[in-house]
Amino acid sequence: MAPISPEEMIAVITRRFGVHRGYHALHAKGAYFSGTFRATDAARAISVAPHMQGGDAEVIARLSNGAGDPGDPDYAPDVRGLAVGIELSDGSRTDIVAQTTPRIPIATPDAFAQILKLAKPSLGTLASLPAFLARNPMLVSTARTNLATMKPPASFATRAFYGVHAFSWHAPDETTRWVRYTLVPEDHTPDPRSAEAKAAGRDYLFEEMARRLAAGPARWTLRLQIAAAADDPHRANAHWPEDRETIDAGTLELTAPSDPDGPVIFDPMRLCEGIEPSDDPILHYRPGAYGLSYEQRTATT
Repeated sequence: MAPISPEEMIAVITRRFGVHRGYHALHAKGAYFSGTFRATDAARAISVAPHMQGGDAEVIARLSNGAGDPGDPDYAPDVRGLAVGIELSDGSRTDIVAQTTPRIPIATPDAFAQILKLAKPSLGTLASLPAFLARNPMLVSTARTNLATMKPPASFATRAFYGVHAFSWHAPDETTRWVRYTLVPEDHTPDPRSAEAKAAGRDYLFEEMARRLAAGPARWTLRLQIAAAADDPHRANAHWPEDRETIDAGTLELTAPSDPDGPVIFDPMRLCEGIEPSDDPILHYRPGAYGLSYEQRTATT
């Protein structure tokens, strides 16, 4: 059976969040920032990727709330996103796309579409819920962890962002490693209470970032989790135990708000020499859905 098409996926998202022309289908409310990425010596030792060879690489990044409605307030429980485009020396770009929920509980685009349908329940979707949970048991086992990360944070800069897919990194000595990314914040300020976040205002996260960057950069460490032989890199919902080896591969610094010349599309499959994708079906599905969303939000009619 063929997977859900990008057109069908966008239709599911629209039924859940409504039509908002000119905006992303998901992560509709967001803002752009400029900054730099600097790799560590440890990264150079395990990847020939050009942005892992040292020196500052310019970045364009987008911080966002996950919902498809740009009018949703920042204090609403939500997945937050951080997408980073890293400029390479030849003028091309490679992207990292990450989110605040650490555990993706499903393995296919169709299951993701079903979650969106269940988020706006009907008699039909409620009737199908038991069978869906039976096919996707990680929805229950990961719920507590994921829901905790959806609480409104003190700042985008206090959240960790997880790249839930695995990539193969190729080292100068021709060895390869499967890795997953986490962007670990420098600032670990605790979350506010819900009432405090609501009192801060509908746009408090974006307003706080503007104030923060006026005083200095926001920083995250790019941390790699290295797969062991038993770990599956080809399913986004495959659990890799916490005791796996990690390597700090570099520092992301966001330094100022940015106003790009036009819309920017971030694509986790925009890779470069030294980094290759897994066979994860969600990872390979995302470019088509993102491309369609881009076409629709930039259409002139």
